[in-house]
Amino acid sequence: MPSWSIEPLTVADLDEVLVIEQASFPTPWSRGAFLYELEQNPLARCWVARGEGGDPRVLGYLCLWEIPPEIHITNIAVDLAWRRRGVGRSLLEAILSDARRRRLSLAYLEVRPTNTEARTLYERLGFEVVGRRKGYYFDTGEDALLMKADLGASTTGTR
Repeated sequence: MPSWSIEPLTVADLDEVLVIEQASFPTPWSRGAFLYELEQNPLARCWVARGEGGDPRVLGYLCLWEIPPEIHITNIAVDLAWRRRGVGRSLLEAILSDARRRRLSLAYLEVRPTNTEARTLYERLGFEVVGRRKGYYFDTGEDALLMKADLGASTTGTR
């Protein structure tokens, strides 16, 4: 049983989220970018995995845009100390389950071709590569792989 819960991200979580963001990405989102998602973007929904019991810190987070009939995952990261423990998988499974319950049919995300750990996780959850966005990452000029999951399909996956 996981020792965390999945909850909506709040402004009070941003200091912890920004530490994870800066440790995870060469070009991290700013506080302003997260605030825009939380306070101004009507399409955005953001979630955190929070430790339970005596350790209620943010372990990871996920942001998405909901544009029915689909969701587009815009950002996901896990604290370095909590990676490879199922936090990212739990976040993804929770939002995909929620999308299925609400009858959304597709999920999209972009990932660097070199991020093999993330790609493996996404594939295990039913995502497949459906395209390539040339020069997508402006910090390196690297392409992005566009991945899609059919939320109506079975995603049994393996661990």
